[in-house]
Amino acid sequence: MSYSEQVLKKFESGDIKEGNRLYGWALRKDDDDTLNSLAEELYGLGFDGKAKRIYENLLKKYPDEDTLRVNIADIEIGQGNTNDALQQLSQVKPDSDAYLQSLLVSADLYQTEELYEVSEQKLLEAEKIAPDEQVILFALAEFYNMMQNYKKATAYYLTLIKRGILNLSSVNLVARLATAYAGMGKFETSMAYFEQIKDSDKTPDILFQQGFVYLQLKNYSSAIDMLMQLRDTNQDYVSLYPVLAEAQENNGDLDAAYKTIQEGLSYDEYNEDLFVQAARLATQLQKFDEAEHYLKKAIKINPEQMHAVVELSNLYIQQQRYQDNKDLLQPYIQENDLDPQIYWNTAVSEEHLENFKEAQTAYQNAFPFFTNNADFLHAAVYFFRQVGSDDWTVKALKAYLKLVPDDQEFNLMLEDYEENGF
Repeated sequence: MSYSEQVLKKFESGDIKEGNRLYGWALRKDDDDTLNSLAEELYGLGFDGKAKRIYENLLKKYPDEDTLRVNIADIEIGQGNTNDALQQLSQVKPDSDAYLQSLLVSADLYQTEELYEVSEQKLLEAEKIAPDEQVILFALAEFYNMMQNYKKATAYYLTLIKRGILNLSSVNLVARLATAYAGMGKFETSMAYFEQIKDSDKTPDILFQQGFVYLQLKNYSSAIDMLMQLRDTNQDYVSLYPVLAEAQENNGDLDAAYKTIQEGLSYDEYNEDLFVQAARLATQLQKFDEAEHYLKKAIKINPEQMHAVVELSNLYIQQQRYQDNKDLLQPYIQENDLDPQIYWNTAVSEEHLENFKEAQTAYQNAFPFFTNNADFLHAAVYFFRQVGSDDWTVKALKAYLKLVPDDQEFNLMLEDYEENGF
């Protein structure tokens, strides 16, 4: 047994200390082909540094062996050393036997640098050189899927599937195709492919994606069954809980949905979106104290979680807790790109607290966002009229009557203003 074989045996058994000792002997005693194979195995096991050292030693002996350069570059990318990777790849010329491999590694590198157009160019160049190479077709499918260009992704996945290639690099291509169709909004086509996958081949990701597509098809019972199956075997798959809760809610079982979200929070206690969803369900179940608790938790995790801020504000308004609402919204009222509901809720609070100047400013700030909201305009008319702001009263009246033209009281009110020159 070679030293390289002994190294792998020790590393695989977890005896790292003895593996390291034997690794030193392998570098000194084993032949170059054996060491090259050892490097491939070590890379697969995650011992990148040890694999790179072997490749670098071999490259010193075989400086024209571009495959070694590409292997080193691949490891450098994984270690975040992009400049070193580029230096290795730049030495691989188009006439090299390793050029095709270098294009794939280059595409990976440019993806990590978010230079997606360059990455695409490298992959398309590789496709021109070897149009039937399945690894390249798969790389293009995965690239377009990542870029959410699902039309191109499905074309490449279908090409591979029609060739009888259903799995590649531990990826189920039928599931990938189904997910890509779902990304295009073609949920019925997506489901048709999901249903072709054997139950024994369904990974947690596939179960989740199929459950999600059932939800989009409004097949809530099937979505629940699929996601419950996932939950029973993978309780820490936290993405399933909001989707399962949505399916249960749409299926008319609010109590089950609420319980599901609470269970999800036990596995992901810092997920602000789960807290907001829990609060919304608690509100529907009239568990207002619990709703307030969840919203405060969401805001504590992320003070810029405006959905939670607005929901808590709405709850305070509903409970007529106007000072609490004012205190909540005060830190946000001067921010840019503010949720318009905050202006409206501020106006309501300030009006009830008899801070009419502040209320008027808030109503005026809210007005451009709610010109199609009859409830807001109705309240604004009465407020502006109360504080004697005639111009704004007329403005609100005209906007309101566009939406509710048969309101006799407001029509008469507008006629009175117009008779007085407004």
